[in-house]
Amino acid sequence: MQEQISASKPKDALSLRDLAADARIRAMLGLGFSSGIPFLLVYVSQSAWLSEAKVPLGLIGLMSELTLAYKFKFVWAPFLDQYDAPLFSRLLGRRRGWIVVSQIGVTLALAGVAFGNPAHWLAWTIVFSLALGFAGATQDIVIDGWRITVAPAERAGLMSSWSEIGWRIGNLVSGAGVLYLADAYGWRAAYLCMAACMAPGMIAALAAPEPPSDLKAHAAAGNILETIIAPIKELVTRLGPMGIPILLLVAGFRMPGYVSSAMAMPLFKHLHYSDSDIATVTKIFGFWVALGGTFLAGLVITRIGLMATLIIGTVFASASHLALAYLAAHGGHGHEFWLFATTVSIDSFAYAFASIVLITYMSTLTATEYAASQYALLTSLCALPGSFLAGTSGFLIERLGFTNFFVATALIGAPVAVLAVYVWRKHLRERVQAPA
Repeated sequence: MQEQISASKPKDALSLRDLAADARIRAMLGLGFSSGIPFLLVYVSQSAWLSEAKVPLGLIGLMSELTLAYKFKFVWAPFLDQYDAPLFSRLLGRRRGWIVVSQIGVTLALAGVAFGNPAHWLAWTIVFSLALGFAGATQDIVIDGWRITVAPAERAGLMSSWSEIGWRIGNLVSGAGVLYLADAYGWRAAYLCMAACMAPGMIAALAAPEPPSDLKAHAAAGNILETIIAPIKELVTRLGPMGIPILLLVAGFRMPGYVSSAMAMPLFKHLHYSDSDIATVTKIFGFWVALGGTFLAGLVITRIGLMATLIIGTVFASASHLALAYLAAHGGHGHEFWLFATTVSIDSFAYAFASIVLITYMSTLTATEYAASQYALLTSLCALPGSFLAGTSGFLIERLGFTNFFVATALIGAPVAVLAVYVWRKHLRERVQAPA
């Protein structure tokens, strides 16, 4: 297998001067913001609304499957590279055209959710949430495609950094912001405000430069199935015998996190914390805690290498669920705010650390010519197993209780850590055996 892992620092440092001077970076900040809006509103933040509407825990757990579009986005990602968006691509170019179309879809879906009421007509909420997930996943695909193709390789790190900053701000708005708005004005007003928050991303898409390659017509694909399979075939062939353990590692790495996060919000509501307290701890504190985890991950990778950090990440992320188990056992009735803040911050820090390590590792596995499609494939592979298992989380809590449930999610990470050690040892052996 080709050795692609690098622990080198980005060539460009983060600078406000670059933000002012480079239209691509300004656009990336706005596009990152709009990319951070939809995902939490499909399920995570919405689960607070569902809990208030007295939707049974089992159904709330099953509704985590509303995010499936994010897991299956690799299926239609190759077609977004290949074909133009109706009307808009003629005006804006291929990628920007699809970005605007997906943003319009997100806005309309958010408005649709807003005018529903899960307490009286859950089917309406489910249909528009599915549409929101599909539009949000499509937006992520085309923004990633634009980011990869618009900037030269030496600016890639800088573009990714500003994208992450924008995404975290958007995530803060759709997490803490929607909870504060729901507390003050109700869920309908909160979701309508989120629809309005897509405007900066649309402005960024309209102002963004279009890669010259996307202004040219692509040759029509002769075989639809081939378009989907080609990136998968290249990846599996290149990884060779190590393909199975590597792909299993990717699939299992975030599984404990997906299962745990599906029931985090119901736990907080079960313990009678208010929407404002939840927003303060998970989003306001969580924003800075996650940035700390992000920066620490980057530092540790440069100091000890990616594979060693990968092992630390999976152990740390899984073990952090014991903090939620402790909260389930000792928190309650809206009291012990600092216990709430501390335990949730431990989990958030570990999640951010592990996520950055995994993103870095998955990026090293892609080939340049299939980067967008293969990255979409790997992120889908990472999300699918945990997402399916998360669908059973409400039923498991009804049997085990919150405390035992979070202990169990921590234990899921043990075999994943063993697999990470195995892959690491193989990497080391290949490096030693490689010809000079």
